[in-house]
Amino acid sequence: MTTAILSSTCSWSGKGLVELPTHHSSIHSRPHSRQINFPIQLPPTNLHRLGLPHYRGSSSMQCDARKGANTTSSAYSGSAFPSSWDDKPYEELPSGKIAYLDELDIVAFLDPPEELIPLDPSSYNPASYLWKKIGDVPEQRRHRLLSLLNPRLISRAWEVAGMRYDDPKLAKKSASSLLSHEHAATSLEFWKCRTSGGPLLIAWINYFKKAVFRSGDGKTYGRLIGGSILTGISNSYPLYFTVRDSNEVMSTEEPCDLAYEFGSGLFDLPDLPQGFPKPARHPWPFNDHIVVYVRHVGPGVAIGQAWQEGEALEKVPKKLCGEIMMVKDYA
Repeated sequence: MTTAILSSTCSWSGKGLVELPTHHSSIHSRPHSRQINFPIQLPPTNLHRLGLPHYRGSSSMQCDARKGANTTSSAYSGSAFPSSWDDKPYEELPSGKIAYLDELDIVAFLDPPEELIPLDPSSYNPASYLWKKIGDVPEQRRHRLLSLLNPRLISRAWEVAGMRYDDPKLAKKSASSLLSHEHAATSLEFWKCRTSGGPLLIAWINYFKKAVFRSGDGKTYGRLIGGSILTGISNSYPLYFTVRDSNEVMSTEEPCDLAYEFGSGLFDLPDLPQGFPKPARHPWPFNDHIVVYVRHVGPGVAIGQAWQEGEALEKVPKKLCGEIMMVKDYA
C-alpha cells in the first residue's frame, strides 16, 4: 500500500480556520476534508484592531465562520460539498421566530459588549460601517429595524450618524434621492417612523408615518400621517412641513443634513398628491415653531431630532421628543 506524507498550513478564509494539505506524493485513498472546527467564540485576536465589529452568537461574520468550519469543496476528488453561500441568512429561534443576521449585526454594532469594542476607534468610521450594514439588509426588511432597536439604540444611531461628516465622501450620500433634492424616480415617498420616547403629551405619536413629496414649485414637502390616534387627527390637521437643507441643529450646533419646518401649517402648495387634504393651521404644539433636524444614516434610513423652538424670541428651545428613526416604506 502506497504511503503518503502530508504537510499542512492553516489560513484564515473568513469562514473559519482551514487546514490546507500539500501533497508530496500521490494518494490512492479517497481524499477528504481536513478542516479544523475551532470554537467559534474565539475569533482572531486582531479582529478588533481592524475595526471589524462582531457579536457573539448573532453576527453574520461569526455565522460564516461556523458554516465555513462545516462545509467545503474538494478540488482533489472533483466532487463538491455544500457551499456556505447556499445557507439561508437567518436563524430559526426555539420560539419559531426567524432572526435575520444582517439586522442583528446592526443591533449588535449599536450595542456591543464592552470586550468587543475596537481597541482603536479611529481605525474605522462607525457611520461608514453602519451605512454598509443597512445597505446589506434587503429593502423590504429594513422596516424591522423599528422594532429591533429600542429607544436607547435609536438615540445611539443619531450619535453614530454624526460621525458621517468626518468622511467627505460619505457625507455626500443620502438616504433618499427625493430627500437630497436630486431627480427622483418618484415624487412621493412614504416612511415609517418611531421615536425614542417623549413627554406624556405626545407619547401617543411614538409610532407614525410620514409622506415626502415634490410639489409643482420644485420644492419638497412632507406630511405626518397614520399611526394610532394620529390617523384621526391628521384628517382634520394634515400636519404639513417643508423640507430644506440645513447644516446644523440650531440649539446644539451639531451637524445635520435636513430640517423639517412645520411653521403655522398654512402653506400655499401649488399641487398635492392625490387624496391629500388642503393645508390647515397646525394644532399645538406643532404650531410652536417645531423643527425636525434629520441625518442620513443609510440607504432608506434616516434619524431625526424634533425641537420646539418657540415663536416667542425669549423662549428657550427644548426637545419635543427623543430621536426619531425613519425607514422608507418600499411596499
